[in-house]
Amino acid sequence: MASKFGLAGGIPERRVRPIWDAIDSRQFKTALKITTTLLSKHPHSPYALALKALILERMGKSDEALSVCLNAKELLCRDESLLMDDLTLSTLQIVFQRLDHLDLATSCYEHACGKFPNNLELMMGLFNCYVREYSFVKQQQVLCGNGGEKLLLLAEGLLKKHVASHSLHEPEALIVYFSILEQQEKYSDALEILTGKLGSLLMIEVDKLRIQGKLLARAGDYATAANVYQKILELCADDWEAFLHYLGCLFEDDSCWSNETINAPIHPPKFVECKLTHLTDEVFDSRISNASAFVQKLRAEASNDSLRNPYLAHLEIERRKFLFGKNNDDDLIEALLQYYSRFGHLACFTSDVEAFLQVVSPEKKMEFLDKLMKNSNSLSAVPTKALGQSITLLKTQELIGNMFRLSVGELEGSAVQMAELYRKNLPLSKELDPQESMHGEELLSIVCNVLVQLFWRTRNLGYFVEAIMVLEFGLTIRRYVWQYKILLLHLYSHFGALSLAYERYKSLDVKNILMETVSHHMLPQMLASPLWADLSNLIKDYLKFMDDHFRESADLTFLAYRHRNYSKVIEFVQFKERLQHSNQYLVARVESPILQLKQSADNIEEEESILESLKCGIDFVELSNEIGSKSLTFNEDFQSRPWWTPTKEKNYLLGPFEGISYYPKENLTKEREANVRGIVERKSLLPRMIYLSIQSASVLQKDSSEINGSLADPKISSELKTLLERYAKMLGFSLNDAVDVVVGVSHGLKSYEAFGSDIIDWLNFAVFFNAWNLNSHEFGQHGGECTPGSWHLVNSLLESYILGKVRSMEPLIQSPQGDLPILVQLVTEPLAWHGLVIQSCVRSCLPSGKKKKKSGSMDQSLSLLTHAIRDAIQSLCGILEEVAKWSQDQINSPEDNKIDILVSPLRRNGQDEGPGQVFHIFETLVSSPNETELGNRISQALRDWSPVDVARKIVSGQCTVLSEFWRICESKIKSLKTLKQQIAQV
Repeated sequence: MASKFGLAGGIPERRVRPIWDAIDSRQFKTALKITTTLLSKHPHSPYALALKALILERMGKSDEALSVCLNAKELLCRDESLLMDDLTLSTLQIVFQRLDHLDLATSCYEHACGKFPNNLELMMGLFNCYVREYSFVKQQQVLCGNGGEKLLLLAEGLLKKHVASHSLHEPEALIVYFSILEQQEKYSDALEILTGKLGSLLMIEVDKLRIQGKLLARAGDYATAANVYQKILELCADDWEAFLHYLGCLFEDDSCWSNETINAPIHPPKFVECKLTHLTDEVFDSRISNASAFVQKLRAEASNDSLRNPYLAHLEIERRKFLFGKNNDDDLIEALLQYYSRFGHLACFTSDVEAFLQVVSPEKKMEFLDKLMKNSNSLSAVPTKALGQSITLLKTQELIGNMFRLSVGELEGSAVQMAELYRKNLPLSKELDPQESMHGEELLSIVCNVLVQLFWRTRNLGYFVEAIMVLEFGLTIRRYVWQYKILLLHLYSHFGALSLAYERYKSLDVKNILMETVSHHMLPQMLASPLWADLSNLIKDYLKFMDDHFRESADLTFLAYRHRNYSKVIEFVQFKERLQHSNQYLVARVESPILQLKQSADNIEEEESILESLKCGIDFVELSNEIGSKSLTFNEDFQSRPWWTPTKEKNYLLGPFEGISYYPKENLTKEREANVRGIVERKSLLPRMIYLSIQSASVLQKDSSEINGSLADPKISSELKTLLERYAKMLGFSLNDAVDVVVGVSHGLKSYEAFGSDIIDWLNFAVFFNAWNLNSHEFGQHGGECTPGSWHLVNSLLESYILGKVRSMEPLIQSPQGDLPILVQLVTEPLAWHGLVIQSCVRSCLPSGKKKKKSGSMDQSLSLLTHAIRDAIQSLCGILEEVAKWSQDQINSPEDNKIDILVSPLRRNGQDEGPGQVFHIFETLVSSPNETELGNRISQALRDWSPVDVARKIVSGQCTVLSEFWRICESKIKSLKTLKQQIAQV
């Protein structure tokens, strides 16, 4: 039972205390030494063993710690004479939890509670284990399957019983009680409790009113609920959510209270859809009139001029009148103009009005913009307000897509105007602290957007470089602007300077939950890059955060229970579920082993070791099978992305100018979910297909008597065929039809366009088909091809496509993005997998001691195969040597020439059009800064800006990427040359 006084786990406390002191001071070797002595005197003490396991785990010896823990657990469960105290069990629980075996700790407590069912200390320990495991049903020992209604009914019964015997004393417990009743639609019961004695637990009147209003509305008593929300607004006039609820009650519309799903967006819309069609004209007129009068009253009584809610409320009323057909959009436009006259200087203006502009026609949006422009002549006399109003005009042009309607000349003029505005107002920030936002710093982001659009429309590289220069100029003056860093991150990525992009990403100091919401800016580009060390760190950091959170979130939930903060318990559980369903987490889990396989693809022994650690890919096949039934969440914050790449799957700059308006932003959730499912489903098959392909190519290791054109183990061939059929189906074809497509493209009967955008997947398919075809007669004579013909098929596809890309690519310094990412993927995926098949075949062909004499047909078969292997090695060597030479030529190109290519288009030389106009404004400012006007800090920062240094940094960033790619190619060439020497011995 529980420990006796002065004992710890049945051992005198004076013998245990030095161990804990040593652990607390991180003197683990000392602690282990004392524990070893203790175990010599108490060899069968589960507590002493638990202490030893704890120390071993802290020393990083996880396997030893688990073994010792299991010994302690076995002793506890086997010897009934031993103490079952909470100290021993809790120590074991700590170790098991840190070793990701919380279930073992739970089983210890379950055994103890079975022996001593009335021991409250042990029962609490078991309850805490269930909390950490999120085993909600077990927490009450109720077996009700998936019946959530039964759980709610049980919870209600338990709370009623507790209230009857002990009442409630915490507001949190009362809120949980309301939630349980609300989920059962027992609104009247909840209202009765709220207005009764227990309701007094809610000390803040507004909080109580919010609950009351929601319960009344859910119960259908809209009139009373509307009066409650009126009271809330009279107490808190700036409560926008309360106003939307007030209107919802007036119009008997429950849209405001629609339940959020696990797929709810990170940033919910700024307004809710509304139902108005069920109202008659008379009822609508009466109620909208009441709402208008109430809002007018709020505005009259507002003591604070900065309150925006009463004025936004007027806009919402006009929006609903417009949607009901009670006024035209002129009234809404007029209300928007009035809102601008009052709040147009605020940075939040455009986000405030975005929802209201969505309902008016494109023509009316332009009319609104025209009227705003006319008002620009009457800007505020206060410089900072006037600057804010000017920025709002520019941001509104961006918001409604007007920038895409301007001519190239007009866009250039707009960019120059913004740069001049920034320069003119720079003195306003003279006295600001470096960490404070500067007045007008948004202007540089807008200038960047305009310059990028100019590049997209003209393909003049100067605009693209100028956009980078502008942002680097801004960061020189104030290095804390995250918006500049994100824009630069995407610009550098597009320019092939991915190492620079990664530096900018790291400077954002992304950690904790930002790993989930922000890493979309960097991860997709890195997955297609040769920067494997950085990619590995990026994936490891992300997966570590996620896995740590899943492990530690149970402790947070437990802590919330202990502090009786029950709403936090629910919040933690929902947050954990959202992260567990993260699409990004799923992708990272699949990409991590694929990266390992890429890194070791030149050494088949290392590759096989990695595959063995991955259980030969079996678990990932299971993941591929399950992906269709998994619900996915999209937790990325896409609002921070630049307009030209609104999601990680889309980049407008890769295509021709479309003159698009990116307002309103598209809701691509369903499209993105299908895309992620497809990627994960295909990539999850790769580790297993690589393993089976290596096995299939190892057939010649078998005895000659076993080699009759099929494997000794037909299961490998059968499974590989099944996976090929699945892979082909994912590409939209049957296996036969997919082979026809591949053969047709290889023979020049079809163009590579037949592969669409899935070129990597098609070439992977060709590689794995060849590996399977080594031991299958089904396609042995396909299209007149014999077995060596499938080798030629793969060689031909890789050679013609990769070399075609290389020979058509411009130098990276002159052509942003280009085909470098696809080239890297081609070399590191299908070509690498083909190289593994070759390595396996060569290894199987090499003499390995005394063999049985081969028959004449076997000699001929082996001769055909070795000839095919030699051709494949020669083909891959030729491909890689040309790719490596292309990379080396770009690296060796004189740095000064590259810098000149970047900087020279920005030098004006008296020209009044083209790139460099914005650059000229800042270069002039830098050449002679007025220290009196700008202050010492800004003046010094201006002197530090060097366009040539920026250009040199771009060149260096590109060279880093190319050098890593060259190193990968050279490693593969070296490996192939070794294989060439080996196959010559056969």
